[in-house]
Amino acid sequence: MKRRTESACPVRSVLNSVGSKWSILIIDILGNTESMRFNEINKTLGDISQKMLTSTLRSLEADGILSRKMYNEIPPRVEYALTQLGQELLPHIRNLIGWSQQNLESIKKNRLLFEQNH
Repeated sequence: MKRRTESACPVRSVLNSVGSKWSILIIDILGNTESMRFNEINKTLGDISQKMLTSTLRSLEADGILSRKMYNEIPPRVEYALTQLGQELLPHIRNLIGWSQQNLESIKKNRLLFEQNH
């Protein structure tokens, strides 16, 4: 059963998942490698909680953006990789990251002006 927001606005449904800061960063990180383990992703991000990382990875897996492969080893090894859908999304994510980097100083100045005027 679809939630009301999904049927009313499919774009919102997709952006709620892939548009979060952690999703964007995870997609970008996985775009640099064939696959990564949970702890490698966690170390690369640095300041994400394990709970948030787990939640974000599950959400991206549910959407088909990334795959999760579990190896029958001791200790168990799990690797995450972008799917074809995730690979198709990657250039758009990288464009957004590039735009953010190019415009960061302007955005900071605008925020400061806004705070001073309100």
